[in-house]
Formats: sequence, structure tokens, C-alpha cells
Amino acid sequence: MQSQKGRGRGFASMSPEKKREIASKGGKAAHALGTAHKWTSEEAQAAGRKGGSISRRRSKYNVQA
Repeated sequence: MQSQKGRGRGFASMSPEKKREIASKGGKAAHALGTAHKWTSEEAQAAGRKGGSISRRRSKYNVQA
């Protein structure tokens, strides 16, 4: 028998499909209202550089013996 921590409420107790469904509704609503963030090419490039630099730096310390 598995012990369940907490009361099993909220997003943590939902299936991944249910979470995705709820997130999709939020994204669609934001786009419909015009409040969703729209990436510019400059922002996307900066985010890509930042993510790449983080992953390169992390791999230096995670060398497997």
C-alpha cells in the first residue's frame, strides 16, 4: 500500500493530460484577449544564447567517470 502525502488536490494530483488541457485553455484565452507574450526574434535569440550557455556550463561539472 502506498502512502499518499497531502490530500491529493490541485495540479499535483492531476494527470499530465488534464494539466495540459487546463494550460491550453489559459494560453488560448490569453491570446484571445491579446495579453499573451509574443516573442520578438531578438528575444528568442537572447533566450537561445542564454540556454545554450547554461547547458554548456553545466556539462563541464557533470563529467561522468
